[in-house]
Amino acid sequence: MTAKPRTDVFSPEKRSAVMRAVKSTDTKPEIAVRKALHALGYRYRLNVKTLPGKPDLVFPKHRAVIFVHGCFWHGHSCKRGKRVPKTNTAYWTEKIARNKARDKKNTAALKKLGWRVITVWECELKKLNPANIPIKR
Repeated sequence: MTAKPRTDVFSPEKRSAVMRAVKSTDTKPEIAVRKALHALGYRYRLNVKTLPGKPDLVFPKHRAVIFVHGCFWHGHSCKRGKRVPKTNTAYWTEKIARNKARDKKNTAALKKLGWRVITVWECELKKLNPANIPIKR
């Protein structure tokens, strides 16, 4: 008995709308980090296009950048990050591997330019104390 290939539950138009709604900036985890740091008095720039990887938060005064990564999308070692979708597994495995390689390349490029790179993972947000983020040298 062979398994029947699973078809998408959405029409192509609906799937397109769903995927269009997936955001890359102003995500809930990113906004939570921004609000907490702003409340502590930090001022920052958002998604500076002239820096490798367009960091989520840039602190020019402190030469520090923060990336707020979703565990699934960036292949974190937590439970959510280790999850592999049941459908189209090969695509997602390759996609997440490319994301991790890109993150590594961008981090190296930023460090070479003299920036300190801080990564905040989505799964860490509940326990995160913003005062402990090492923005200042």
